[in-house]
Amino acid sequence: MEDYGSAWRVLRLSSLTDQIFIKAQRIRSLQTKKERKVEESESSEFIGIVNYSLISLVQIELGVVEQPDLDLKTALKYYDKYVSLTKNLMENKNHDYGEAWRDMRVSSLTDLIIQKILRIKQIEDNEGKTLVSEGIDANYQDMINYSVFALIHKNLN
Repeated sequence: MEDYGSAWRVLRLSSLTDQIFIKAQRIRSLQTKKERKVEESESSEFIGIVNYSLISLVQIELGVVEQPDLDLKTALKYYDKYVSLTKNLMENKNHDYGEAWRDMRVSSLTDLIIQKILRIKQIEDNEGKTLVSEGIDANYQDMINYSVFALIHKNLN
């Protein structure tokens, strides 16, 4: 926000989903290709997924605007709110799943993120209507948590 302000407030959810998709595809490409022509790390792309997913959660709550409208203090309030909610979700799921993510590969976490993106795209194409599935917000939260798990794995290796 120091450099760009809240210019992200003009992004529609479909644009944010596409940005996350690009990040996830880039990670998958880095994981599968031997040669790299641009020196970027998987970690920076996972961080991008976290940030775009948090932005998406804010956009769901506030809606899209035509001009940037948030100052740094207000934006950080929303950022902290969704980090806290998402962390609580992760803690509850970790309890129920027995921290299974610890035994997963980073490549599997990447694939799960891509699956979540494709689910979100389908929900968006259905104009937000779902019959039995979680809403879009839960999918964004899962992608944040999968990205954090991948970052932990990458820092441990």
